[in-house]
Amino acid sequence: MKEFNRLCKEFEEMDAGTYNAVLDELSSRIIPALELITADGIKGELIFARFLMGAIVSDGKLSASEYLFMEPMLQRFFGGTVDFDYCKTLIKENRTMGKELKNEVDYMVDVLGMLSDDLKNDVITVCLMVCAVDGKVSLKEKRWIKQLIRE
Repeated sequence: MKEFNRLCKEFEEMDAGTYNAVLDELSSRIIPALELITADGIKGELIFARFLMGAIVSDGKLSASEYLFMEPMLQRFFGGTVDFDYCKTLIKENRTMGKELKNEVDYMVDVLGMLSDDLKNDVITVCLMVCAVDGKVSLKEKRWIKQLIRE
C-alpha cells in the first residue's frame, strides 16, 4: 500500500515534459500489443481509449487537464466535434456512461490478463498517470486503479 501511495504522489508531482515522455513511450508499446491480442477486430487504440476513459471518469468528474490529455485521441476518433464543454455535458447528463466505464473493470481485467506482466504494468501506469494529471489521485480513482490490479 505504501508503494502504491508513493507512486501516486510521484505522478501527481511529475513535470509536464517527463509526464508526456513517459506517456509517449508507454503508449507506443501498449497500442501494438493490444492490436496483437484482439481476435474480435477491435483496434488496439479503441481498447486503450476504453482504459483511458475509465481512468478519466473514475472519480465522476472531468477536469480541464484530463480533457487536454485525451484531446488528441478524441480528435482522432471524432474530429473537431468533441470539445471540453461537450465532454463535460455528456458526463454530467449521462452519469450512466461514467458508471458503465467504471463498471467495465471486468472486461479491462480480462484484457490485462492477456498481456505480459510488463505490458499490464504499463497499462495500469498510464491509467494511474491519467488519474494524477490534475495533480491529485482521489480515493475513488485509487479504488478504480486497485480493481485493475487485482489478479
